[in-house]
Amino acid sequence: MEVTDSNLQSLAGYLEQTLSPDASIRKAAEKFLESVEGSQNYPVLLLTLLDKDGVPVHLRVSSAVTFKNYTKRCWRVTEDEGDKIHRNDRTTIKQRIVGLMLKSPDQIQKQLSDAISIIGREDFPDKWPDLLQEMVTKFQTGDFHVINGILITAHSLFKRYRHEFKSQQLWAEIKFVLDNFAQPFTELFNATMELAKTHAEDPVALKVIFSSIVLICKIFYSLNFQDLPEYFEDNMGIWMNHFLTLLSADNKILRTQDEEEAGLLEQVKSQICDNVALYAQKYDEEFSPQLPSFVTAIWNLLTSTGQQVKYDMLVSNAIQFLASVAERPSYKSLFEDPSTLASICEKVIVPNMQFRDADEELFEDNPDEYIRRDIEGSDVDTRRRSACDLVQALSKSFEGPVIQNFSQYVAGLLEEYGKNPSSWKSKDVAYYLVTSLAAKGQTQKHGITTASSLVNTADFFTTQVVPDLQAADVNANPILKADAIKFLMVFRSQLPKEALVASLPCLMKLLKATSLVVHSYAAHTIERLLMVRTPDGKTAAISLADIQPLSTDLISGLIEGLNHPGSAENEYIMKALMRSMSALQEHILTVIQQVMGVLTQKLIIVSKNPSKPQFNHYLFESLCIGIRTTCKHQPQAIFTFEEALFKPFTDILQADVQEFIPYVFQILSLLIDYHTSGTVPDTYMALFPHLLAPALWERPGNIPPLVRLIQAYIEKGAKQIPVENVNGLLGVFQKLIASKANDHEGFYLLNSIIQHMPKEVVSQYIKNIFILLFQRLSSSKTTKYIKSLLLFFCLFAIQYGPDALIQNVDGIQANMFGMVIEKLFLQDLQKVSGSLERKICAVGVTNVLTESSLMFQTYNAMWAQFLQGLISLIELPEDTNVPDDEHFIEIEDTPGYQTAYSQLAFAGKKEHDPVAEVTDVKINLARQLHKLSAAHPGKVPALISAGLQAEAQTFVQQYLTAAGVTV
Repeated sequence: MEVTDSNLQSLAGYLEQTLSPDASIRKAAEKFLESVEGSQNYPVLLLTLLDKDGVPVHLRVSSAVTFKNYTKRCWRVTEDEGDKIHRNDRTTIKQRIVGLMLKSPDQIQKQLSDAISIIGREDFPDKWPDLLQEMVTKFQTGDFHVINGILITAHSLFKRYRHEFKSQQLWAEIKFVLDNFAQPFTELFNATMELAKTHAEDPVALKVIFSSIVLICKIFYSLNFQDLPEYFEDNMGIWMNHFLTLLSADNKILRTQDEEEAGLLEQVKSQICDNVALYAQKYDEEFSPQLPSFVTAIWNLLTSTGQQVKYDMLVSNAIQFLASVAERPSYKSLFEDPSTLASICEKVIVPNMQFRDADEELFEDNPDEYIRRDIEGSDVDTRRRSACDLVQALSKSFEGPVIQNFSQYVAGLLEEYGKNPSSWKSKDVAYYLVTSLAAKGQTQKHGITTASSLVNTADFFTTQVVPDLQAADVNANPILKADAIKFLMVFRSQLPKEALVASLPCLMKLLKATSLVVHSYAAHTIERLLMVRTPDGKTAAISLADIQPLSTDLISGLIEGLNHPGSAENEYIMKALMRSMSALQEHILTVIQQVMGVLTQKLIIVSKNPSKPQFNHYLFESLCIGIRTTCKHQPQAIFTFEEALFKPFTDILQADVQEFIPYVFQILSLLIDYHTSGTVPDTYMALFPHLLAPALWERPGNIPPLVRLIQAYIEKGAKQIPVENVNGLLGVFQKLIASKANDHEGFYLLNSIIQHMPKEVVSQYIKNIFILLFQRLSSSKTTKYIKSLLLFFCLFAIQYGPDALIQNVDGIQANMFGMVIEKLFLQDLQKVSGSLERKICAVGVTNVLTESSLMFQTYNAMWAQFLQGLISLIELPEDTNVPDDEHFIEIEDTPGYQTAYSQLAFAGKKEHDPVAEVTDVKINLARQLHKLSAAHPGKVPALISAGLQAEAQTFVQQYLTAAGVTV
């Protein structure tokens, strides 16, 4: 694909089509671009097009976006897929992209900056050492369009230091950055601060300068996050003096008229609060001389900043700074004066806990965002949350005085509300104050786990919360209703069971509230209450007997809740429905028809435009519970489910709704599992050949559910699988086994084939299977792979006989089974995890030791060692050590984790035990040794006494005694 005018014109045409409102034109163009992205010069064509004069702006932007997405998908080289980008293209991109980014207009500059960051994440600094120097030299240009482009890129490149795990490689990279960047970066900050003075009256210049200062402050945070760099410690005075100057800066040119949007001045001050909070938390020894000045400056800032929304982030970060200082024992003296605590409460905490008009607007007009900020712990720190954090930070050092001081405010606020119920905002603040004072430990899963003994939460719940929950009009005072529900939700682990059970009817009534926040909170709290455990953690606090009388009203109320405007895809309601169905068990059978009708209709609607991933997930989980519960008690109901679901499932598969296909595969597996005829119905068998299509297996998210589905076919209908499909099945196995990320899935498939498919069908392929397994072992050996391989060997010995295992291994290379025992079994058998897996291995090794003539003759010298390894497996805990050279394996490479795969908890595969007849592996070993000894008199005791360690001999004797046999 050469860089020619005709190719550029053709590319522009396809990019134009990707913007078409017609889905068929758009998809065809996207597929074409996807098909050519592996061609040499494709990315160079994109860069050339976005820089070409005369090309319409929208196409240049489209080219930049396409290029960025291309780098996101293809730049990382994975072992499984190889390099998708030609080496020359990689070089050309790195040579051109910085210069292109700096001369491009803002829209394109942002996309190219992101692309540099993506490339930098993989290649910087080792494969792109001159990037930093190229960037730093641009600081000298004085052109702030260029400088801001570099700063945007630097921020994008360095911000990952805020969340990367510590490692030698990370330290080396940060050191390289600091050595080359810290000094010119500090000089740039000095120069920019001087320019801010010089251009103090020039609105255009000042805005550009402050845009740079915002970025400089953000980059400072990233570079200082992991550890205090020596350069910044030596130059702390310069940076902190500038920060203090900026905190008190107030230029009317930079003030914004917008009440909502934070201006540049607020952004700078907000980031400085973040920066100094970082220093106060992590580097207090070095920072302590500077700290008092910042406490004063930020206190002044807080007491002089208005209630407008545009100041929210600034106020929130300023309060967080005070909180980070307050919880450090070394700064205790700054806060211990009672008048200081009173002043903080009066001037900072209570004002910033107030429910403002802007909060009320958010509650009514954007309830989803209100919920996200209030109970989900979103990234947006609110004033109220920061004020709560400050109360909790102060309570760590001054619990008694803080509670005593603030309790007076609570009493006053409640008294005010009592006298005049229209002043509900007073009670709202009281809710927040009490929650902050009482909460000492909190988790998302359990709510408040530790409460202050100085706050009587049970009394507050009874006197203040219950009246709001029980109020006759569900639509009156919606904000106080939401507060009350939230209080119940967060203190659920601290309240007595009777209070929780008594609250359920109130919550069910509140599902009828028209306020989206109120009915969402009610649903969320129902779901959370059903998850509360008894103090011993073994059972649910709210039992089936507690909720069974409410079952019909509970399910109906949740279903009706989905009819509220704005709640058609309410994830809280759907999750509560899922949890209620699970808790009620067979008591949902009376309403299952109604429930499945609603769920099926929802499925048809959302599959046309999947936009709420959480809602969709709980929808599929609810379908699974409906199928499992009903079919367990009414097996014939399986046909009703198939009749309802096959049409929407077929539409999803035909329309290639990528988000839903893994879910459909999992539910199809569940349906096959619940067929009691012992075969797979023809409707499913017609789908089977299509499941082997290579394109389906290209998507990582499809792999686990597809393997699960094919296992269901094999286990139920192994004899029905056409012989011509077996090659395709083994082709899938071969693809999976070659992948470090998915080799365990390949073994799941192989183990099902070995256990369930007719031996006469499989036997012709066995030699090739063993060759493939050993090829992968020699090319790429990981602990995960070896564990899976050992399990397969043992399962094969159980299913096909131990001599067949040895013959197949030795068929690859003479006496190779001896190497397998020495290098795999003896070294790694102990690493096999999972009780069933360890049982299969114990039985498999026992069979090899006691039933194989080849083991007892050809490998006689290793027999005792192998028995020693088996006893270690039985008696010793699992060996969880991983070799040092496997530290590079990412979470994505481990079983059970797929970035694009959501496993349905209620579609889980029932564990099949291929050695169910063995109830005790020790007794089984003893009996097998007895049989072997009877066939070879005198040989077994001699081998045991000569080759087994004394402790192992004792264990063997114990097994024999327990089994009532001898050798």
